[in-house]
Amino acid sequence: MADLPGAEGDISPDEFRRRAGDLVDWIARYLESNRSHPVLSRSLPGDLLRALPDDGPEGPEPWENVVGDVDRLLLPGLTHWNHPRFFAYFAITGSAPGILGALLEKALNVNGMLWRTSPAATELEQRVLAWLARWVGLPPTTFGVLTDTASISTLCAIAAAREAALGAEGRARGLAASGKRLRLYRSDESHSSVEKAALLLGIGQDGVRVIGCDAAYRLDVDELRDAIAEDRRDGWTPFCISATAGSTSTTSVDPLAAIADVAESEHLWLHVDAAYAGSAAIVPELRTLLTGWERADSIVLNPHKWLFTPVGCSVLYTRRPEVLKEAFQLVPEYLRSDVGATDPTEPPASVGHLRESAAAAAPAESPSDHAQDGPIDYMDYGIQLGRPFRSLRLWFVFRAFGRAGLETRIRSHVRMAAELAAKIDAHSDFERLAPTPFSLVCFRYRPGVGDNSGDGTQLTRTDEDRWATLNERLLSELNASGEVFLSHTRLRGRFALRFAIGNLRTTDADVAHAWELIQSKAASLGAPTTSGVVSRS
Repeated sequence: MADLPGAEGDISPDEFRRRAGDLVDWIARYLESNRSHPVLSRSLPGDLLRALPDDGPEGPEPWENVVGDVDRLLLPGLTHWNHPRFFAYFAITGSAPGILGALLEKALNVNGMLWRTSPAATELEQRVLAWLARWVGLPPTTFGVLTDTASISTLCAIAAAREAALGAEGRARGLAASGKRLRLYRSDESHSSVEKAALLLGIGQDGVRVIGCDAAYRLDVDELRDAIAEDRRDGWTPFCISATAGSTSTTSVDPLAAIADVAESEHLWLHVDAAYAGSAAIVPELRTLLTGWERADSIVLNPHKWLFTPVGCSVLYTRRPEVLKEAFQLVPEYLRSDVGATDPTEPPASVGHLRESAAAAAPAESPSDHAQDGPIDYMDYGIQLGRPFRSLRLWFVFRAFGRAGLETRIRSHVRMAAELAAKIDAHSDFERLAPTPFSLVCFRYRPGVGDNSGDGTQLTRTDEDRWATLNERLLSELNASGEVFLSHTRLRGRFALRFAIGNLRTTDADVAHAWELIQSKAASLGAPTTSGVVSRS
């Protein structure tokens, strides 16, 4: 760009200040005014590709042109996940403190693969994950490690479960050579990442047994026990149960304590997917919904889902870090940290007083502090070698809001969802299709359903197809409006709209506006006739 020193070097610090200031102002305006954007992008396939040149720029371009193209080219092609009326999937927030933490993370640009490659990155990760573990009620010896997504956290957890089942022989010779047919158990409401992990780890889809759910979409423990017994008789080696705390379709919570009893009696690894609902355990009255998860061997919790942290921040907790380490530790010569290293137990004099004062102020025991002797090399606890300074995002969010602030905000989202659920229950033309334990409401438009308690009145397949078609049209019209964005699922064959509340900037007025829009669009569709044609009122 214009001030580059010849063909080498970076832009000057003064130019960086100017451009960074411009960009921060742009971000602030975007966060302040993002209700003015359509929530769901209206772009057609190929729109941006056609607008961008085939070749990249040969030389520097003016900074103003770059920022201008963000508005002109990129914004129209974005679905605005940070929008207060984004109610699809799981609504998320890149909060202002989290954005600033991510900015600093990128500016420092460290790689925390080893303790020595950035000691502060490793130790801040230990500390903020210790805070979070304490806030959600996990045992003080819980060990935590940050990854980018729940899919990677789940992959690492099931790899540890495989390690526990096969041991050194499996590590050396592989799954096929072990002669064991491993079996993993999940519910029919669990996330697809569980099965993907089984594919990647050589367990295969045949090695995953799907267990049915009860009327509240929770794993059936009796069916689980029977399946394990049957598999043992048939020569399978059960090794892992994946339970869910806050399922993707309905946010239902499996009976975790009962499942933990089964896992312990059968000597199986218990993994709990709490990517969404784990954050809710910060709220005391919601923590009881997760009773039993503290007995799990591994847990995944995503701060980027409901702790207002920018996307790319997932936590894997485990009470068996030594097994996780056995599953992944592989140290080539070029990554040995004991060669030419200074003694980490002897800090420089300039920081010695800081360590002494911190030690005096710290609790007697904190999660993650005593998982091993000496510094932690986080590369040993997962598949990723390169590790950005993700804990900065959490540190900024936690310090900006505090535990009490996070609790208040999550409780507010749950309240808004409960109030919306009550309105749906009271409406003669809408039917709620699942319990609402947290901040997700699953429902459908079904004119004339009357008093709807979510009992799932039996309809014929033809009837269900008609209602599904009607609700698909309703969803399409809602999202095409640009005013809201909802997603869908299917619950026992019934097409359901999902209304997820979780954005930090969502207000009661946003939810009220969305509910009015839903009713208005639904009324314009009318009801399906016996021929399947929708009659408009």
